[in-house]
Amino acid sequence: MREIKYISAYLIPLCCLIGLHFGGALSWLTVVFAFVVVPILDLVLPKSKEVSEVNNKTYNRLYDWFLYFNIAWVYGLLIYAGVQWSTNDYSTSELIGMLISLGFVMGVNGINVAHELGHRNKKFEQVFAQILLLPEFYMHFYIEHNHGHHRNVATPLDPASAKKGDFLYIFWLKSVILSYVDAWKIQSKILQGKLMSVKNNMLWYVVFTAIYLSLLFFFFDVKTMLFISLSGVVGMLLLETINYIEHYGLSRNKLDNGRYERVSPKHSWNANYTFGRIILFELTRHSDHHYRASKKYHTLEHKEEAPELPFGYPAAIICSLFPWIWFSIMHKRLSK
Repeated sequence: MREIKYISAYLIPLCCLIGLHFGGALSWLTVVFAFVVVPILDLVLPKSKEVSEVNNKTYNRLYDWFLYFNIAWVYGLLIYAGVQWSTNDYSTSELIGMLISLGFVMGVNGINVAHELGHRNKKFEQVFAQILLLPEFYMHFYIEHNHGHHRNVATPLDPASAKKGDFLYIFWLKSVILSYVDAWKIQSKILQGKLMSVKNNMLWYVVFTAIYLSLLFFFFDVKTMLFISLSGVVGMLLLETINYIEHYGLSRNKLDNGRYERVSPKHSWNANYTFGRIILFELTRHSDHHYRASKKYHTLEHKEEAPELPFGYPAAIICSLFPWIWFSIMHKRLSK
């Protein structure tokens, strides 16, 4: 059963659960798995152009349930982390390892899955997407990504597309702030300027975030609320780092009529490494996603004409943290 392979996407939250339960050196198990084990498997396993399902209409519902169950993982681990942090004394190293690990779960099994569900047409799946975006304080992503990023990708109009020479840390600030501003602008346009409306999702997101933080404070304590919130920030920055990687230095040409050329596979970096793409629900086949945003994750294809990263996402994330290394590798690719 080809769909069963996507159960490996639960290895990151499983590593996080082990780290939260046992503590000690295992607090860092998620980090080791993501940045050591995954890159090694990406190198060892042969690349595959296989598509799980070609037909987007008839497929095993397991593909969808693998996504839905991430709500249980994200919120279950969030609550378990709160219980552990509020009832046990951990060393600084353990706390940092657990905090980053929970942040990885929020980024990979939270925002990444929300990204997939946010493109779906069914209302309950769109609601699931927004639920998964809450712990990372990124509910506005649901609006900005669908109505802004996909329209403006690889142009100066898109804060989530990194230009050649952009430093990751400056990009974080630009993308986080301007994407939020853009979400308000998009919402205002949708509501024709009537922002004081019950239909204003951006206002509801503020309310939901306040309720979420209040519940953390009520059930745990200020310190635990801070730790869980910081994990959400880690998940948010993981998303923005991936945004940085996915479109770095790629741009669409401006046409004589003032518009930009149509989005094509050449405007996103691909990373067709077998294990890395499976545990991320095919996010690394990003070129096909932008080319046909309506396609479900298991139907995404490897596009030969798309620019290819020289490594998988975990290795790319590590390199992007060191600008001189990132520039030396990627600028050679851009000049080809």
